[in-house]
Amino acid sequence: MKAKSEKGHLFTRREALKLSAAAGVGVALAKDSRASDSTKTGAHQEPGNCSTPRSAITSTQYGKVRGFLDGGVFTFKGIPYGQNTGGANRWLPAKPPEPWKDEYPALIYGANCPQNLHSWTAIEQTFLQDWDDGYQNEDMLKLNVWTPSLTGKRAVLVYFHGGGYSFGSSYELPSQEGAQMARYHDVVSVTVNHRLNILGFLDVSEIGGSAYEDSVNVGMTDLVQSLKWVQENIANFGGDPDRVMIYGQSGGGSKVTTLMGMPSAVGLFHRASVQSGGGGNIPDKAQQREVARQLMKELGLEPTDLASLQSMEWSKLVAAGNAAITKINPPMRGTAGPFAPGPPRAGWSPTLDGKIINVRSFFDVAPEVSKNVPMLLGSVSEEGNQMHNRPTEEEWHANLAKAYGEDKAAVLVAALKRAHPEKSIRTLSYMCSGTFGLNSLSMRNNIVKMAKLKHEQNPASAFAYYFTWQSPMLEDAGAWHTAELQFCFDNTKRCEQGTGNTPEAQALAKKMASAWANFARTGNPSQPGLTWTPTDPDSNRTMVWDNEPRMVDDPEGEVRKILLS
Repeated sequence: MKAKSEKGHLFTRREALKLSAAAGVGVALAKDSRASDSTKTGAHQEPGNCSTPRSAITSTQYGKVRGFLDGGVFTFKGIPYGQNTGGANRWLPAKPPEPWKDEYPALIYGANCPQNLHSWTAIEQTFLQDWDDGYQNEDMLKLNVWTPSLTGKRAVLVYFHGGGYSFGSSYELPSQEGAQMARYHDVVSVTVNHRLNILGFLDVSEIGGSAYEDSVNVGMTDLVQSLKWVQENIANFGGDPDRVMIYGQSGGGSKVTTLMGMPSAVGLFHRASVQSGGGGNIPDKAQQREVARQLMKELGLEPTDLASLQSMEWSKLVAAGNAAITKINPPMRGTAGPFAPGPPRAGWSPTLDGKIINVRSFFDVAPEVSKNVPMLLGSVSEEGNQMHNRPTEEEWHANLAKAYGEDKAAVLVAALKRAHPEKSIRTLSYMCSGTFGLNSLSMRNNIVKMAKLKHEQNPASAFAYYFTWQSPMLEDAGAWHTAELQFCFDNTKRCEQGTGNTPEAQALAKKMASAWANFARTGNPSQPGLTWTPTDPDSNRTMVWDNEPRMVDDPEGEVRKILLS
């Protein structure tokens, strides 16, 4: 099922929500969609040695948790870091878990934030990404931990999932599983679920009063709560609370840059990686209050009827909220996205409220509160992969002409064909399609912009990357949005539907995962035989991840600058 923009462009749900949420836009979606898979809690990469020994028990400040041992990795899934967010707790800051007396069975992934199930437009994409919708419940403040030992002081990598701010989960993709990082790279891996969409980003302060002053940003304060849990508990999982790296892809990257500007998150992390996202143009509180007022009109409720909102079934809330956003925002134009200049759009995203969030982090400025935090920033070469799209060169040129004008379209086509004679027209169109959706060149421009802001701030370094490894699966898949996760998590076997688990893929994954682990440990991603130097605005030096990783000055520099001309 496809959603349609006001200008008539068709785009997938993932693209629509990723683009819209990062820019503060909500999209009304069709009701009919389908779950893609199960929670895969029984998937094991090391044969024959999953066990549940008493040694797989450790303590948290709320009580003991019991996990399992799988291939030498202690695994804990679905650990509570907050209470149920439903009912009377809707739109309130996360409350700490109620302590428990018995051992908590941390054996399966927790529920995901309620959301519209994913609907793909191409069977090939479902195959390549091996998507997992999981199950949904408002008791979703849960996190997952993988560690090689319950003692020691290892670097900790905390991953925030993509899906804009409207959908997704900590286990939406098998590439996000942390077992291999613990097993082969001697780190502690953590993934997190939190509130999304209308449940995480609705301003009900006028409806419910002062207790709900921070309601518009609870989806982000949930993540702060998860990081506080890490600070207070991760030592019991063999982790070092003074070496915590946060990272995220797509909307998760935007969560990372937002956290980097939040005073409440200061000191809770020490490195950051922003992958194919970041730096969104978020709305202010006045805009979000208008959404709430329109929502009450859509539902036919009195302006202060909070009780009805808190008891209402979530899908009815989402539908009314999306309708309200459509009425509040002007129609979208052209290929506008989360990094575009101009006024921000209201919707399900963090909000510039002057308290919880007081800066448009890495859109307007590199935040002062995180100036000492080094960063990785990067993107992939075929961000706009839509496997159902097979344009001819004439069709591709026509789409570019509609978006950028005939002259610029001709220059773009010529420049991309000259830069990549090895690629098909279909694959080149995934780099810059001219239609509404993800755009590799725009993403590269955003990475360069954010890296420049970080470099000018000093003293912490920015390390840039560009992932270009072309999948051997199917034809013309390229390096799609999320493709690098299979490698920086060292999960080429777990994700062999996308990687083929070829020797080349395995070798690249070892190097990428080592770089991410080294960065978490020291703030420097270099490793023996592969030096990764910081970027700067003059050279835009970048680590290109391919079968032969190498430093390159400003990859795609010629073509990305065409969009800026």
